[in-house]
Amino acid sequence: MNFKHLHYFWVAAHAGGIVRAGEQLHISPQTLSGQIKLLEEALDKKLFRKSGRNIELTDAGRLVLDYADEIFSLGSELESAVRRENESGAQTRFRVGIADSVPKAIAYRLLEPALSAPVSLRMICHEGKLHALLAQLAVHRLDLIIADAPIPADVNIKAFNHRLGRSTLSCFGAPALVQTARKRFPLSLGQLPVLLPGTESAVRRKLDHWLASHAISPRIVGEFDDGAMTMAFGREGRGLLFAPTALESQLQAEHKLTMVGQINTIVEEFYAISIERRISHPAVAMIMDAARSELFNG
Repeated sequence: MNFKHLHYFWVAAHAGGIVRAGEQLHISPQTLSGQIKLLEEALDKKLFRKSGRNIELTDAGRLVLDYADEIFSLGSELESAVRRENESGAQTRFRVGIADSVPKAIAYRLLEPALSAPVSLRMICHEGKLHALLAQLAVHRLDLIIADAPIPADVNIKAFNHRLGRSTLSCFGAPALVQTARKRFPLSLGQLPVLLPGTESAVRRKLDHWLASHAISPRIVGEFDDGAMTMAFGREGRGLLFAPTALESQLQAEHKLTMVGQINTIVEEFYAISIERRISHPAVAMIMDAARSELFNG
């Protein structure tokens, strides 16, 4: 069996289609289809069948995918182990994906300890949607993903969630708004300008539910996918904003934002997602230790 053909099949199975897999592998759909056909001939089994305009795995395809997941997971662990055995002084590349729904301040606090790892490290960070980052992790273009949600149930990749910690959510504001906002909080949110995260984020859905449960119709003046933009507007007093309570001291020191009130019923969880079941990468180990002992206090 040709393992290159197996890899092509594996990428196509996780991508959910020949065209998308071809884009990831930078080869034409025709070439990819031909390579997978050679694997099917070697195994004497059909691995895909057509489903409308898409393809789906056959029973044999699902069996082969299970083995392929194990094979390429072990291969990635081997690659990581060899990288860590580089000659002294050589830099190890540490490729991290950051889900765009993770606050930048949280991402920095989580990743910064990795720079103290006992290896010469070059950290390469990419930001994007979680599904897109997971596709990159599946083909070993990332070593780790920082996310505010575990691997979605509809994503079929062999990876593991490592919970870093959890934090309640709090409302913060610039000095000009805090005194008024604290009076009758959270009902005061109905009279003051409010900055909300984008509608695609998990915390936005939780916030919408919480606001509705308190019969609050906030005066929304801005919605931002980028948390750094939210901070910039909030710092200038353009509206109240919401952020993890764990960042209270940092927001006060760096942005002069003061907590207005804490929302104990909304909890954000943060995860490191990797292809390693047992963490062996020293940088990942330092991230997890620092997150649990310092940022989230266990």
